[in-house]
Amino acid sequence: MPVRAERFVREETRMAARQRRRRPTTVVPIALVLLVLAGGVASYQWDLGNRWFGTGTPKGPDPTTQPAAVPPPPGVSIPAPSTPSAVAVARAEDQDGGLAPRKVARVLAPLLADRDLGPHVVALVTDLSTGDEVFRAGDAARPASTTKLLTAAAALHVLGPDHRFTTKVVLEGHGKKRRLVLVGGGDPYLASKPAPKGEPVYPHRADLRTLARTTARALAGQGVRRVRLAYDDSLFTGPQASPRWEKTYLPDGVVAPITALWADEGHPADGSGRVADPSLTAATYFAVELRAAGLVVAGAPEHRVVGQDATPVAELSSPPLAEIVERVLTVSDNEAAEVLAHQVGLATVGRASFAGGVKGVAQALTELGVRLDGDEWYDGSGLSRDNELDPGTLTDVLRAAASTEHPELRAVLSGLPVAGFTGSLEYRFADVAPLARGHVRAKTGTLRNTAALAGVVTDQDGSSAAFVLMADRVALLKGTAAENALDAAAAALGGCHCSVGGAG
Repeated sequence: MPVRAERFVREETRMAARQRRRRPTTVVPIALVLLVLAGGVASYQWDLGNRWFGTGTPKGPDPTTQPAAVPPPPGVSIPAPSTPSAVAVARAEDQDGGLAPRKVARVLAPLLADRDLGPHVVALVTDLSTGDEVFRAGDAARPASTTKLLTAAAALHVLGPDHRFTTKVVLEGHGKKRRLVLVGGGDPYLASKPAPKGEPVYPHRADLRTLARTTARALAGQGVRRVRLAYDDSLFTGPQASPRWEKTYLPDGVVAPITALWADEGHPADGSGRVADPSLTAATYFAVELRAAGLVVAGAPEHRVVGQDATPVAELSSPPLAEIVERVLTVSDNEAAEVLAHQVGLATVGRASFAGGVKGVAQALTELGVRLDGDEWYDGSGLSRDNELDPGTLTDVLRAAASTEHPELRAVLSGLPVAGFTGSLEYRFADVAPLARGHVRAKTGTLRNTAALAGVVTDQDGSSAAFVLMADRVALLKGTAAENALDAAAAALGGCHCSVGGAG
């Protein structure tokens, strides 16, 4: 090997050896530094110094169980917490149920301007808790069937909710002159026969078939097998139709002649139209049932007035008046309403007639504190187009029915149809605010050129009001549209937050 090359190799060998000798002096200090740092981290993370030697920073609050006690990082300033405001403020006692006139007007006014209602619209909203009128538009108008509210309240006030009307059978004369007499007591729901089994009927009704069988058993016990039959409907007097009704009402079968004795409200057996003589028809039904019960009935029924010496044979009573009123209002029963008005007239002024009924209803309403200034009405059903009422009359009736002072009137409210669910409102309120359903109960009123609603409503805040809406100059082909407009107005009341302090 050349000398220069040999020297190079020896030099490289010596350098490598020197590097190997210096390496431990470099690695050891780095390892020591890493160990110290790791120990510091562990001591901070797991508090080893405090655990092992009782030294180090005292343990702070656990952020899992005491998050509010953990102090903020250095340099961060957090203000002390303050007492939060209430989520909702309780309404003052003197505002409970109070309606805000401004809110009611904002809801109703645009809807009552609907052109489908025509040029004459009357509206009144009265707070049931205070008696205050919170909205009024217009004056008097044709009420149509909302008139039934007056009749219902008067009947309940005068006769009482538990009153029943009795249909009687009496026996007059002796021997061949013996005569059985069916005496009408003005039961508006007297039926020709019982309702079919499994077919519920409300209210339950007295019927001529049951009365005939009871009569036949009573006469058999007396040894009577053969009778002549008469009927007495003299309890009611005066015309059988109001002089203020359209002359076509009876001929066209719009309403039956009003008498103290009928079956099925003057409907024929097939249920279509009305019979010309309800009293005679009822007596004829009764004769058929008597024969079916085993009696011999000679000849056709005759009309007569029972004498004072007649002997009672049998009788059946109507359902309680409260149930009758509920039915009358729910389905807007014209004939039954007229019978009730006649009964009020008989009980108050001694005349069971159209004129006596109106006078008796007015007397009863005055006793109830209902204002009648300027009102004119001529029947108990509202069929007369000459009727005119201030809306305050109707709201007064509703207020009386809702008050604790007159529990006898409660059937006036319970008989009101529920919007979208029952009676004459079952198929209405379909296109209005769903929130209003169940919040509106109202009596309907419909005549040519007339649409009306009168009832009670509870808004979304829980405040209750009596309301009346009437339009009596509706265009001939706008009847349904006008009803829809009134439904929308009533629904708006039920769907709004119209109370003082409410959300609206």
